[in-house]
Amino acid sequence: MTLEELPGERGAAGSAAVPLGRMEAAGDALEEVLNNALSQRSVTIGVYEAAKLLNVAADSVVLCLLAADEEDGRDVALQIHFTLLQAFCCENDINILRVSNPARLAQLLRAAAAPPADLHCVLVTHPYASQWKDPALSQLLCFCRESRYMDQWVPVINLPER
Repeated sequence: MTLEELPGERGAAGSAAVPLGRMEAAGDALEEVLNNALSQRSVTIGVYEAAKLLNVAADSVVLCLLAADEEDGRDVALQIHFTLLQAFCCENDINILRVSNPARLAQLLRAAAAPPADLHCVLVTHPYASQWKDPALSQLLCFCRESRYMDQWVPVINLPER
């Protein structure tokens, strides 16, 4: 059983999953968080790089994004990586979001990854020296917390198209 199969868990198309307005607001907040994190160089991109960072500095991670499209859903190795990352993040109180449109995520992160990179996992960290005073991050973390209250441990979010 995976985290997505837990009782009460609903997919992105579930009727009671997440109200559309909340999801859109969270998508806008995620876009702003990613823009801020890119400017502060607080983004780690790629499954392998994410695993390395989580191994040495899990305390610095505030958000884990997992992105996959329908084609990636058939990749067993990627799904195993996702399951392990989700378990680690849950164990270490790191907020997790699934991004339903990896192409839009790639557009947002294009500046961070010169060659096409593995965008299946993205970690957002905060510097130890200063705490983020980012209202968009606060809104996104509140969205994650509210989703957990509704038994959605890994909520799916849709980044807005521009």
